[in-house]
Amino acid sequence: MKTEIVKELGQSDILLPHLVSEGLAANDRIKLRLSALQAAAQHARQPRSDVPDLAMESRAAGLAPAALVTLISGAHLAGDDKVVAPGLAPLLKGIEGDILAMIGAVTAGDPADGQHFEKRLALIRSAGDLDATSEIEIARIGRLTGVDREGPDSLHRLVMDLHKALNRLAASHAEAIIAGAHVFGIQESDRAPVASFMRGLNETRPLKFNHPGLDATALRAGDRLVIQNDIGTTDAHVIVIVVTESAITMTYTDVHLARAKFFVSLFDGRQLKWSGLDKHAAGGLENDGTFYLVTGSYEYSGPDDRDELLAAIGSSLVFLIDWNKARKLLRSWVAKNDAVRILEWAARQRIGHRGFLELGGNELLGAAVRSAAPTRIGFGERLDQVLGRDAAISFLKMTLQISTEALLGGQSSRLARDRIGADLVRHLDRVDSALLAMVLRQIGLSRDVAALVQQSVSTIDPDPAAVRLLAERAGRIERKADRIAIEARAEIARLNARPVIGELVDRIEQAIDELEQAAFIASLTSGPMNPEIRSALGSLASITVTATECAAAGLAAAAEVQEGRRADSEDALAAVARLMDAEHQADAREREITASVFSGGLDVAASLAALELARAIERATDCLASFGHLLRRYTMSDLSA
Repeated sequence: MKTEIVKELGQSDILLPHLVSEGLAANDRIKLRLSALQAAAQHARQPRSDVPDLAMESRAAGLAPAALVTLISGAHLAGDDKVVAPGLAPLLKGIEGDILAMIGAVTAGDPADGQHFEKRLALIRSAGDLDATSEIEIARIGRLTGVDREGPDSLHRLVMDLHKALNRLAASHAEAIIAGAHVFGIQESDRAPVASFMRGLNETRPLKFNHPGLDATALRAGDRLVIQNDIGTTDAHVIVIVVTESAITMTYTDVHLARAKFFVSLFDGRQLKWSGLDKHAAGGLENDGTFYLVTGSYEYSGPDDRDELLAAIGSSLVFLIDWNKARKLLRSWVAKNDAVRILEWAARQRIGHRGFLELGGNELLGAAVRSAAPTRIGFGERLDQVLGRDAAISFLKMTLQISTEALLGGQSSRLARDRIGADLVRHLDRVDSALLAMVLRQIGLSRDVAALVQQSVSTIDPDPAAVRLLAERAGRIERKADRIAIEARAEIARLNARPVIGELVDRIEQAIDELEQAAFIASLTSGPMNPEIRSALGSLASITVTATECAAAGLAAAAEVQEGRRADSEDALAAVARLMDAEHQADAREREITASVFSGGLDVAASLAALELARAIERATDCLASFGHLLRRYTMSDLSA
């Protein structure tokens, strides 16, 4: 286009698409040159430090990488406060030329804005900050690259404001809109990649809900198609995608290093080449005025391959909005690494975290705790300390999913809160199930001791050596059961579990103690036993074995009642009834043995052994019956809930 004649005819508006594209390209070059200037100062102060590889960024901005590498690697101090570097004067002159290009583009679209920016540039020039010299003061580099909103104007702040003005022009003077993107001077071949990017963007756009952001601009700049998205509202949070005939290069900037790493992680498995996450200084931004820049490039094999990656980039951007806010909230409930994993999962599942924040975030979780578990989870207590790590992560994932589903489906926030509260109850019930599994191990050990006693008292001609070992074997089992009981009580206290579970632990522990005592008494009785008493003791011990089996069956069924299975509640209550019957049968057998002893015919030692053995076994069945009453209470409380 013959620029000068068009200006002469007063038709400068027709130049706007070209000027805006050139202005945005100039913005990319300025940012890279300022980064090189910072790197040169750093290298001058620390000559042994590595020279950053800016080849990828240089190609994306259309600059020769060798010149920047030479400038940085050749930088050295002149005195204490100046830097000398090869190519410094051309770099400063290039910065000034690019600023003029940006101002020219703004002036073409909004003359008043252009005049305002020209005045600001004149003040910066008058301070000598843009003088094209071969040496530069370190303080001057700080003024050029800083963005202190409270202090005097700076070159970098002028560049950022020009960039915003160009973005506004791009949106308000767009030649066309493709799938929601404002496009400037694009070619027919640009439509497919722009549409692909917007397809991905629009697929996940609803997940931002009421948050502003995700406005996209596309333009043709020479042999490059440039797509830009401002993502959210943070000044330094943007992505610029450059598409050429063979490659895609995206440049991403962020004030949060963790979020920048998260963005890169969303493309795991794809053959992108990433630059390092470079740290840049700019006063007035978040995180003490620092932000991070990363560039990813990909050489595509064809249009389909290109468009698939562009769609993936577009669909990922919504998950960056308020990401750090969500991470901080989740970090108060689980470990910080797990908070990031939850957000990664939400992004990959296309659930996101904005719905969770829209419904209240921390307040949403706090309400669930207050309604579902006010006595189980203390104020400020992390969920992974109560539920365990895996269960806490699972619950928080479901919270994000429920929040998103509720808002997308037009459901009430109250319903979402009720669903989240119910899910928390289910996870707490699973914690109970884990504790009940420990009680079940106790019961299994109680059956082992009961079976040893039954075998000993039922054998007509027992081996004296085996009888003597009976107490030792029972003691080992009892000590193992004690360790389980101690572990269970510690977990019950840590998880603030229902007191009835602790009572179940106590009853089984008491039953095992009585059975171990019975085994000890039986080990002292090595001689022949009265057949009638031996038969009654064998029957009594058999009843106890059956009672332990009923206790195990009832507990296993009760553990499933929380899932709402009616058949399990019936099985649990039926097992409790069998425990009561077993206790009555044991009472009857113990009385028969007592009557036989008092009828005479036995020596004192045999009489005492029979009585003490019967009473120990019968006391074990009393403990198991008490366990049954507690199990019934536990089951009925779940049914009422």
